[in-house]
Amino acid sequence: MANHRRHQIRKHAATQRHIIFTLLTCCPRPRKHSTRSPSQTPLATQTATVLAYACSTTTSTPVPPSAQVRPSLPSATARSTSLLTNASRPDWGDNIQVTVVNKLQNNGTSTHWHGLRQYASNLQDGVNGVTQCPLAPGQSQTYNFQATQFGTSWYHSHYSNQYGDGLTGPIVIDGPASTNYDVDNGPLPVSDWYYQTAFQVGSETNAALQRGGPGPSPDTILINGTNRNSANTGGAYATTLVTKGKKHRMRLINTSVDNAIRVSIDGHSMQIITSDFTPVQPLSVTSVLLAIGQRYDVVVTANQAAANYWIRAVPESACLSSAGASGLAILNYAGVALANPTSSATAVTGVCAEPRPLTPWVVDNVGDVAAFKSQVSTYDVDVDATGVSTNGQNLVVWGINMTGIMVQWATPTLTYVMNKNTNYPIVSNLVSVPNEGTWVYWIIQETQPGRVNIPHPIHLHGHDFYVMGTGTGTFNVSSDPANLQYNNPPRRDTAILPAGGWLAIAFATDNPGAWLMHCHIVSFLFSWRRYPREKELICFSFTRHGTSPKVSACSFSSP
Repeated sequence: MANHRRHQIRKHAATQRHIIFTLLTCCPRPRKHSTRSPSQTPLATQTATVLAYACSTTTSTPVPPSAQVRPSLPSATARSTSLLTNASRPDWGDNIQVTVVNKLQNNGTSTHWHGLRQYASNLQDGVNGVTQCPLAPGQSQTYNFQATQFGTSWYHSHYSNQYGDGLTGPIVIDGPASTNYDVDNGPLPVSDWYYQTAFQVGSETNAALQRGGPGPSPDTILINGTNRNSANTGGAYATTLVTKGKKHRMRLINTSVDNAIRVSIDGHSMQIITSDFTPVQPLSVTSVLLAIGQRYDVVVTANQAAANYWIRAVPESACLSSAGASGLAILNYAGVALANPTSSATAVTGVCAEPRPLTPWVVDNVGDVAAFKSQVSTYDVDVDATGVSTNGQNLVVWGINMTGIMVQWATPTLTYVMNKNTNYPIVSNLVSVPNEGTWVYWIIQETQPGRVNIPHPIHLHGHDFYVMGTGTGTFNVSSDPANLQYNNPPRRDTAILPAGGWLAIAFATDNPGAWLMHCHIVSFLFSWRRYPREKELICFSFTRHGTSPKVSACSFSSP
């Protein structure tokens, strides 16, 4: 008989709707809450539209407050449909439908909407082996969900190493901002890029790990999908147009597979106004580090001499990201002939940590702190032990090493939930929270001694979490809890676990379903079972009430 195991949090709430978390680690490689509006809420000014609603949202605010509704939303609970096309962007509260057609010849696929909570729509999360089976070649699927958040994110394949071959794209959901700006320049994704296929890179990386070495370095870094090649014989620099004296919003996204990237603009500072999907108090910086999956919306004031300036995207060596390759794009002032800039790089101090302080605009605190402090001080567990353990109450300790889950594509986790089968396979590395409304606290530790210590970009599906703190070395259950931030800490969906260190997070389990928590380094994370058997590719097909029309089609074709 197969071994089965689950980790269960004690029942605390009356509503019995299960929340399941499946954990994935990544490979070592060297190298909603209070909604009070501020008394003076800035309005985000775009080129043609003033977004006249307040920045008073948290992860439990699914649609704009009724007094702050845009014309497209006739009431606070009204639903409209937005087309995901180049000419239209959804607004906060809209319904979104996307039809994915798998035109690949030999691979399945699924599409995940990174950072979108999928509040009450777990089936639409797009994670094969957890919420669905992969789409087989020739199959299609319509994803249907509500934009319960606003800001910037991205979609990507959640099948094996696939998104490393370019199956990604930006997501912009219009909503308020925490400072004024004049022009929305749209998404500016940055990414590592390999001339080999993602599957080849994954295979080489896995082989290198067995020797305790790194995988291959990227051949280049792309900004908005392009760059000149290293020999300067092909390719092109992306261009961002700005107008002197204007404030420009730029939406930075790291869609890499293996590298944390630092972005800077020669001669210009930036104001960070969002961290992932969370509006923050504006923070002035000269550069910003993005771990894989992270997003920062920044406002850049075009206050320098009208000219051309380099936008730089460089792997952060402090995060043990690959040295050598770098990305360049051009910040071009209107009226100035486009040419390669002669500007000098901004001096930066390389650290592998999020910018600080990232203070959420809407104040919200970690719940039930007394319970956490009491439980963590009495929990008899070796924090440096690998694997997952709980105290049967609200505390989870996750020791990360070189292990991962093996998802069952033919039997996704939700199948167990729907069949009320709690005999989850041990390889699913699953934590069960029997009741929603429970506060849970996670101590995530890169166990010591590790074969190789690296930072991990930890991403949680279905929830934003509160970053109570991070540190180097082993989490000290006696002294570290006193130094954590419980009042209005940073809130986001992707955070950095320091190399050889720990990350302490908290969140309320207010979104029942089966959700994944994982490191977002792709080479190991998504490299299992790269060549599936056709009989395993049985697809779930979702439509809303069986009557929703096909609004738009995003067809992904093989190269």
